[in-house]
Amino acid sequence: MSVMSAVFLGGAVIALLYGIVVYNGLVQLKHNVAKAWANIDVLLKQRHDELPKLVEVCRQYKQFEQETLARVTEARARVSSAREKHDVAALGAAEGMLRMGLGQIFAVAEAYPELKANEHFMQLQTRITALENAIADRRELYNESVNVHNIRIEQFPDLFVARLCQFVAQPLLEFATAEKADVDMKALFGA
Repeated sequence: MSVMSAVFLGGAVIALLYGIVVYNGLVQLKHNVAKAWANIDVLLKQRHDELPKLVEVCRQYKQFEQETLARVTEARARVSSAREKHDVAALGAAEGMLRMGLGQIFAVAEAYPELKANEHFMQLQTRITALENAIADRRELYNESVNVHNIRIEQFPDLFVARLCQFVAQPLLEFATAEKADVDMKALFGA
C-alpha cells in the first residue's frame, strides 16, 4: 500500500467517524426535542381533563358569565386538536386563548363569594394554576431544546450531515401576543 493510499484511507476513516459522531449528536438533539414535547403533552392532557370540572363548577352559579365559559370550552377544544396534530403554531395560539379565558374565569370568580368559597372550585383553581406553571416551565425547556437542535443543524460543518440525513428545524412554542400584553382591568371588570 502506498503512502498516498494510506493517507486517503486514513482521511476517509476520520471523515466517516466524524460523520457518525455528528449524526449521533443530531439524533440525540432530535430526541431531546421529542421528549420535551412529550412532557408538555402530558401536562396539557392533565389540564385538559381538569377544565370541564372547573367549567361545571362555575355553571352551577347561574349568574356566572356563560360567554366566558363558552370561550374556555372552545379554546380547550382548539388546544386539544392542536396537541393531537402536534401543530406547535396552532397550539401557541390556542394556548393564548385558553390562558386568557382562565384568567377571566378566575378574575370574574372574585365577584362570586359563594364560588370562591366552594372547596371544589378552590382545589381546581390550585390544580390548574400548578399545571399552568408546570406548562410554562416545560415550554421553556422545549424551546431551549428546539433552539439547541436548530442551531446545531445550521452550524458548519454539521449542516452537511444534517442536510444529508434530512434533519429539519423544529418550531418554537410561542404563545399569542395578546397573552404577553398587560391585562386590561377596566375591560375585565367592566369598570
